[in-house]
Amino acid sequence: MHDWGIRLTMLLLLLPEVAWTQTVSASYPPKEPAWSKLLRLEAATWARLARTDTDTDEGFLQVEPTFVFERGSGFGINLGTAVRLRMWGTKDGSVFRREDWDTLSDWGQWVRSLKLGSNDAPLGVWLGELDGYSLLSGHLVRRYSNRMNPDYHPAGGFLTGTLGPVYVEAFASDVLGARLMGAELSLDLEHILFGKPEEKARYTLGLSAVHDWGRAGGRTGAVSLAHLDATFVVVVRPEFEAHLIAGWGGRPGEGRAWGAVVGAGVDAGTRSLNMTLRLELRRQQGGFRQGFFGPEHELARFKAVGASGMPVAVAAFPDGFSVSGEARVGWDAVAYGGLHKHLKLSLGAEVFSWGRLDVDGHVAVQLLQRNLEVVLRGWAVGTGQPGARYQGAAEVRLRPSGGALYVLGTSGTQWFPASNGTLRPGTYASLGLGVDDAR
Repeated sequence: MHDWGIRLTMLLLLLPEVAWTQTVSASYPPKEPAWSKLLRLEAATWARLARTDTDTDEGFLQVEPTFVFERGSGFGINLGTAVRLRMWGTKDGSVFRREDWDTLSDWGQWVRSLKLGSNDAPLGVWLGELDGYSLLSGHLVRRYSNRMNPDYHPAGGFLTGTLGPVYVEAFASDVLGARLMGAELSLDLEHILFGKPEEKARYTLGLSAVHDWGRAGGRTGAVSLAHLDATFVVVVRPEFEAHLIAGWGGRPGEGRAWGAVVGAGVDAGTRSLNMTLRLELRRQQGGFRQGFFGPEHELARFKAVGASGMPVAVAAFPDGFSVSGEARVGWDAVAYGGLHKHLKLSLGAEVFSWGRLDVDGHVAVQLLQRNLEVVLRGWAVGTGQPGARYQGAAEVRLRPSGGALYVLGTSGTQWFPASNGTLRPGTYASLGLGVDDAR
């Protein structure tokens, strides 16, 4: 369960649902077609409502084309993005929303995903939006989203490779700009000491390093972190695996900034269910913390939660302990294989000994023979502390007749980085129609 193919399969959940009316095969795993495609077009009104006296309401016509082509498990491409045409609000001389296209990185939003390599290949490449991404152990980059800033739309990517007992994963949050980059190298100790084992990656030692250049999506301070991890798989069953984790990390060049972690996790998979659970006890010292590059990093890099109002690269972080938990669950009444899921749940939480709570998660459910999908997302960062931030969103798609035409609606809150380094709140809402064709 630890080969690179499992991680690639999890990230395929970032692709939109191929076709709501498509029948899922009763066989498991489903037979792969030679080619599959999805053509989709959505048109909706999109409004951003100001929540401060210094901001202005804006309204747009949003047109969103989507083109998906896949061949088996080794190749897939998903192109498309939302193009917003101004209807009312502040004028800047363009019919398009300027903030969506004012940097080179923004042009990466056209690539939702590009997959090269199958589950069994020794090399794999994935490009596109990173949503809930974790770098292997997750002790530096955990549940990270590279488009949390509504005015910054980069395409990220990661590369995975296996050679004998060595597994490597390298990633970049922005392939067109100097931003968050890192890698983790994992060694299969049993393979090195005793030869190729029957079960891969039961005892591994991993070293990860991540650096934020802070030069794209707005200028911010640079920061580097490193972490050493040991993982021991203690139970292996055809549909179940349990493991223990221990690690230590810090900021290179800063001797006081360090952290330690111990924990346990389980992975379970059946014909209709896929589940990952994890629980950890952590120690933070001198400003270092595990999961430093987390779900809110694209906002915290401008202003971290807390009374200081400083960017996270220089903001003080109290010494102490924390308990962190994470759950990822996918279930389908027919078969878990493929992109259709009756339920997808992802939830992470961390509570600190000095009175702070961070929570983030999303849940997607399909009802009425898959003709209705409801998605809820949200996070709360710094609960119990000054300057705590909250964000939430909801999305509904309904096919009234079960055909190619559907109604869609979204609403939620966002935080927009300002030129002076502060964050301004906003609320958005969208309502429209879509049509698709899948083969």
